[in-house]
Amino acid sequence: MKIGVVCYPTFGGSGVVATELGLGLAARGHEIHFITYKRPARLSHFQANIYFHEVNALDYPLFEYTPYDTTLASKLVDVIKFERLDLLHVHYAIPHATIAFIVKKILETEGIRIPVVTTLHGTDITLVGTDPSFAPVVQFSINQSDGVTAVSHDLKKDTLSKFKIDKDIRVIYNFIDFSRFRKIDKEHFKKIIAPDGEKILIHTSNFRKVKRVDDVIYIFQEVRKHLPCKLLLIGDGPERQRMEDLCRKLDTCNDIRFLGKQDAIEELLAIGDLFLIPSENESFGLAALEAMACQVPVISSDAGGLPELNINGQSGFVLPVGDIHGMADKAVELLSNDHLLNLFKNQAYQRALDFDIEKILPQYEEYYRLLIHQK
Repeated sequence: MKIGVVCYPTFGGSGVVATELGLGLAARGHEIHFITYKRPARLSHFQANIYFHEVNALDYPLFEYTPYDTTLASKLVDVIKFERLDLLHVHYAIPHATIAFIVKKILETEGIRIPVVTTLHGTDITLVGTDPSFAPVVQFSINQSDGVTAVSHDLKKDTLSKFKIDKDIRVIYNFIDFSRFRKIDKEHFKKIIAPDGEKILIHTSNFRKVKRVDDVIYIFQEVRKHLPCKLLLIGDGPERQRMEDLCRKLDTCNDIRFLGKQDAIEELLAIGDLFLIPSENESFGLAALEAMACQVPVISSDAGGLPELNINGQSGFVLPVGDIHGMADKAVELLSNDHLLNLFKNQAYQRALDFDIEKILPQYEEYYRLLIHQK
């Protein structure tokens, strides 16, 4: 199949999933065309069957805001026609599902049919999509898609409760590529971070308020009262400066490292003992899955799709949003008992195997073929 992929080319979850999905499909022999305004963050190396088409936005004095929607639509029409794509898969409803509808209508005037799959990732529904500025267009665009997928049952439920959707929404979970995310020997690196054998806690996010990174720091503050430990904060975003100020206020900065955005995140996860994700809202929890694949158990909130991924008492622990003391207690329980910690590390890995990319890719392939052959 020849598949066009539209996504945000950033470190966010939707862009990561879109890129990894495209790479996985290309490895299985499909021709994948990424169409966006810059090369996706994880599309860093040459790979057979992968093509990238850059959308160049028009810089014209008349426009106060660059009309990216229009230039993307025009680029899609061009790529679909010239490359003879079989299907267009757009990730994140805003504005991609709307643009896809426009593209379909343009191509219909030339007798060209292009099925469109829209994948809902979370904040395009739960946060941005419900804003009155976007809601009617989001609802219309989802209903005009030929196929709709959501990354968790919770997100599907949220979508159906917030919008009047007459399309069937198929749940296809996010996935993990075990050829990349796996436990590797980085003991020399671990000794640099934790020279005295301290336990290492990790958090990865885009540092938005919804991620509750301050909870991570407060949890860590409680844990370090009971045992020697270090905290690695991976990522960047609007809350980072406030988090740096908080660790200074709590006098925990000597044991916390702000590492910023990282490409080889699997090398950092390889030295971790525990992953913290206390988010206020999380449609799936891809960062947690990446940790579990590297044999790092997870302490998470019960927000969104996290309980579908992180099995309480097995791959980690699930507690209510904002339960800092409960999360800290469970962290201490795990980190102070090596036998229990090793058991949870193995169980986290076993749970991650359920989301192996080799199990998820066939679900997308089957869905694509169904839509391509629909009349």
